[in-house]
Amino acid sequence: MFTGIVSDIGTIVSLDQRGDLRAKISCSYAMDRVDMGASIACAGICLTVVDKGPDWFAVDVSGETIACTAPGQFTEGRRINLERALKVGDELGGHIVTGHVDGVGEVVSSHATGDSMEVIIRVGKDLAPYIAAKGSITVDGVSLTVNAVSDGEAGTDFTLNIIPHTAKVTTLGELQAGRPVNLEIDVLARYLARMEKVRSAA
Repeated sequence: MFTGIVSDIGTIVSLDQRGDLRAKISCSYAMDRVDMGASIACAGICLTVVDKGPDWFAVDVSGETIACTAPGQFTEGRRINLERALKVGDELGGHIVTGHVDGVGEVVSSHATGDSMEVIIRVGKDLAPYIAAKGSITVDGVSLTVNAVSDGEAGTDFTLNIIPHTAKVTTLGELQAGRPVNLEIDVLARYLARMEKVRSAA
């Protein structure tokens, strides 16, 4: 479990295709305090530490994970948001995040609004029912609040406000039109949809 509160920005320093794709990620975590087998959310994807050094860790990324996440996510030199797994007693500053990507959205636009950034992301019909104004969503591992939602023929657009602090401590300050992003819907929305489906079938 995670909260969507990014605690570091890592950089993919090398990739090795060995059945699964092994990615070596540099970070500023105290790796002597990170166990082998620990879970770290990388751009919102829950991955397992399989090797580590003083300032880096490695994860194995399956073909299924690559197919279900944003194209170009795993490329050398790419900066990615990192979050270590939630511990009992930690502050829940964002919302409950599982690290399982539900789909990929595309940035429609990104522009300054005052000191903040207004970002509009488009999703397909499969994710549209789970996104609501004032609800929570995770974008590349970052817990955010949806400001507005607009349904159209090309898809559903939702608007986010990225405050200066969030832009500084995550990769969201780099978002530009056309960039694909990992999305995880609010777990409550997922369960509500399942309950409604079961109720309708009864």
